Amino acid sequence: MRYDERPTDATPIDTGDLPDTPVRDRNIPARAWTAAPARLLALGTDLPDAPEAEYKRRIGPWLLWRAGPASGAEARYWVCHGSDHSLQFELDLHADGSAEGVGPSGARHDRFRDWKIDLRDHDHAVGQ
Repeated sequence: MRYDERPTDATPIDTGDLPDTPVRDRNIPARAWTAAPARLLALGTDLPDAPEAEYKRRIGPWLLWRAGPASGAEARYWVCHGSDHSLQFELDLHADGSAEGVGPSGARHDRFRDWKIDLRDHDHAVGQ
């Protein structure tokens, strides 16, 4: 089922219960996560139509969320470390497919794929 056709499941969910792999049967909104930081809850408020962030998957120890569509419009990705929610990074994805954000290595990225690789390769704080 396409991500935009999945039903929203706002059942409260704890960090340890967030799935490792992409969720294919439902969308988990940020408001359902019992430990959701304020930044995540407000992630899409300045984007067109103010979309609520939805959980996507884990990348190593990182919890990946997105506010907005997967392509063709403005969207924002946000991650935090699963065991230290104060370690947070964002990537803005633009309608033309370009992107901008900083990953845990401290490097600036202009491609979503490169940002995900940075997440995969760094399971700890910036610069370590």
